[in-house]
Amino acid sequence: MIEKEVVRRRAGEMRHRQEDKESISARIVQRLMSMPQYVAAETVMWYVDVRDEVRTRHALPVALADGKRVVIPYCLGKDLRLFHLHSPADLSPGAFGILEPCEELRRKDDRMVDPADVDWVAVPGVAFDVEGRRLGHGHGFYDRFLAGLSTQAVRVGVGFECQIVARVPTADHDVRMDWIVTQDRTIPCDGRGNERGGGDPGVRAGGEDC
Repeated sequence: MIEKEVVRRRAGEMRHRQEDKESISARIVQRLMSMPQYVAAETVMWYVDVRDEVRTRHALPVALADGKRVVIPYCLGKDLRLFHLHSPADLSPGAFGILEPCEELRRKDDRMVDPADVDWVAVPGVAFDVEGRRLGHGHGFYDRFLAGLSTQAVRVGVGFECQIVARVPTADHDVRMDWIVTQDRTIPCDGRGNERGGGDPGVRAGGEDC
C-alpha cells in the first residue's frame, strides 16, 4: 500500500531526527511506569530498543526491582516468542549487536511465557495516531502476536511525539492500541477489541523489525 509507505518513510525520518533521545525516552518511560494499568499489572512486556526507537532498556532493572514479572519478546521465524527476564544479564548481543535473550536460556521451560499471561505490553512503532492505529515496518509480527493476547491485556503504543500523525492507514489485520504514550501525552484510544490480528525469518529481541 503506497499510502502506508509514505507515512512510514516520513514518520521514520522524523523519528531519526529526534534530538536528545535519551532524556526524552526517560520521560516517556516515566509516563509508562506511572500508568495505573502498569502499576496494577503483574506480568509486563517491554521491548528492547534498537536504533531510533524510544529507549526502554533502562526500564528493565527498575521493573524487576519493583517486583514485576518482566517479559521480553524475540522473533522466531514469523512469530514473536516471550522470554521471562530475571536480570538484564540474561540479554546478550546477537545479530548486528542487538540485545536479545541468551540462546541457552530461552530454551528453558521456566523462561517461556504464555502470551495469555501478559497484563500490559509496550509496543514500538514507526507511526501512531490518536485513535490507536499503529504502523510498524510491515512484517506483521506484532499484529499477529497482539491478536493472541488476553482481551484484558493493555496494549500501549510507545513513541516520540513526532511519530504521531493525523491518521495511520490500516488493513483489517492491523491491531489498534489501547493507549499511546509520548513524552508529552498519555493518550487513551478506542482500540480495545478493534482491528485485531498482523516477515521475514529471524530471531532477536522484539523491537520494530519484528
